[in-house]
Amino acid sequence: MRSWTDHLRFAFQPVVNLTTGSVAALEIFARPVVGDVVAQARRNPELDGELAALAVRAAARQGTLLPLHVNVFAATAAALSGLASLRAAVADAGRRTWEVTVDLGAPFTDVPRQKLLATARALRADGFRICADGVGDGDVPLRLLADLAPDIIKVDGTLVARLPDDRGHRALVAGLRRFCDGAGGLLAVEGVETELQCAAAREAGAQLAQGDLFAPAARRPAADVYHPLVLPPLPSSAPIGPSVLEFVQPAALLPVSASAEEVRTLLTAHPEMSGVVLVDAEGAPVRAVHRDRFLLTLSGRYGHALYADRPAVRLADQPRTVGTDATAWEVLDVVAAGARVRTGDDVTVVDDAGRCVGVVHLADIVRALAESRVEEAARLNPLTRLPGSDAINAEVDRWIADGREFSLSWLDVDGFKQVNDGAGFAAGDELIRSVGRALAAAAAEWPTARIGHIGGDDFLVLAEPEGLEPLAAAVLDAPWSAGGMPVTLSLATVVCRPGSVAGHREAAACLAPLKRAAKAMPGASWVVSRPEDAERPEVRRPVEALPGVCAPAEAFRKPAQPAPQPPRHVPAAG
Repeated sequence: MRSWTDHLRFAFQPVVNLTTGSVAALEIFARPVVGDVVAQARRNPELDGELAALAVRAAARQGTLLPLHVNVFAATAAALSGLASLRAAVADAGRRTWEVTVDLGAPFTDVPRQKLLATARALRADGFRICADGVGDGDVPLRLLADLAPDIIKVDGTLVARLPDDRGHRALVAGLRRFCDGAGGLLAVEGVETELQCAAAREAGAQLAQGDLFAPAARRPAADVYHPLVLPPLPSSAPIGPSVLEFVQPAALLPVSASAEEVRTLLTAHPEMSGVVLVDAEGAPVRAVHRDRFLLTLSGRYGHALYADRPAVRLADQPRTVGTDATAWEVLDVVAAGARVRTGDDVTVVDDAGRCVGVVHLADIVRALAESRVEEAARLNPLTRLPGSDAINAEVDRWIADGREFSLSWLDVDGFKQVNDGAGFAAGDELIRSVGRALAAAAAEWPTARIGHIGGDDFLVLAEPEGLEPLAAAVLDAPWSAGGMPVTLSLATVVCRPGSVAGHREAAACLAPLKRAAKAMPGASWVVSRPEDAERPEVRRPVEALPGVCAPAEAFRKPAQPAPQPPRHVPAAG
């Protein structure tokens, strides 16, 4: 008579070390040919324990010497304190207990906590390692996780799938890594299917991983696994810089109808308050009172008599606000855009409904960002204060990894050496600064556009294709001069569909022949092409095409010429 074990097969999947690319262990999965013995094992601890033992015996038949991961339901570990069948299988296979990790899986609800912890302690005492499996999608309580202090935490594949696009999920995995560091364990991720997921997991702190990207579960242990040596950059979904929420202080709130005397009473009773926010009935900020300016007005001659009984809004300003998703750098931008007299005012933080959740003090922001501001400034071109090629290249790679269509343009000044020789280097420097300002101003109309100054008279422009014409017109259709010398510019653009280039180096290589074509034309020039059609670039400036260069293709319809603009003169030095 056939036994139920005759219908049972096992599959092996490698657990990969993300640092070295080597196989750190094998996880063994039960694969019933008929029926669902795994579902039965969920309700039958004896059967589940037997499956774990059979998994070890299956690995012994394969002759593998790699460490093993075997799966056991948490309820099984709590019910079978000794897991005798597993221990016997390990001994019979000639394996050492410290080569076997017991992956405790959900559900944890209604599992006797103390019995589960006692089993984990007994297994550890005998040398077994303990893993908390499926964390992130299961029901393992955080307190139990802390008490268990597992040797390995495995993050569930459903969470891993969202890592590339969701900074909240990446933050969660990063938090688990900090927990593992504190508890002396390792962090693993399951279900990794793409290089982007692998990159996100590694950036979040994962040390071990398994999934079809490396090798699928198979009847025989994989001899080789795939290990991506160069991982793609992640999409730029996370905000740059610390969150404003790190700096939020409680706000002193009064209704917008409050009198000046009520505000004065509150401020004098609380010397630590830098101001008061006047809010409407829904809690939205309407006016902001600055402590020093307000009290100075009231303390002046007749000030109290004039304002004490009148609404405080007469002595208040429009609030400067940012959302809870803002970064500290965005707070500085808000401060810089305001009047000089308000530089030291608090910035009000509002939630999605527009309600005041607190204020941030400029001094706190400045102290926290001073060091990173210096580092950022060091990466900017000292002449134009624009980022260099490294920043643009990294952004190009992010767009490529995100599957976005983009245009990359290379702009430079025609005959720039003659400009320096004829008008002087100071006039040349001023010309470069002016071009940079014009590009930055045009890019401000397209939030996703990025401008870089790669040195000398060369600029890079990364933009979505629909933003090309306004950016180009801003610099090509305005006459330039330096020290009285007329100057023209040349622009080369490659438009890349998703998948057409593998990285920024390939996109830059496509630009080189386009730049040569643009420089060969008289006056302001602009040529555009795609990587797959590099031999037939389209000429957008000037209208007449040179021999060997095609007229505008259907894919690039020639836009209407903008109205003439007055010459833009750049003064010579001195």
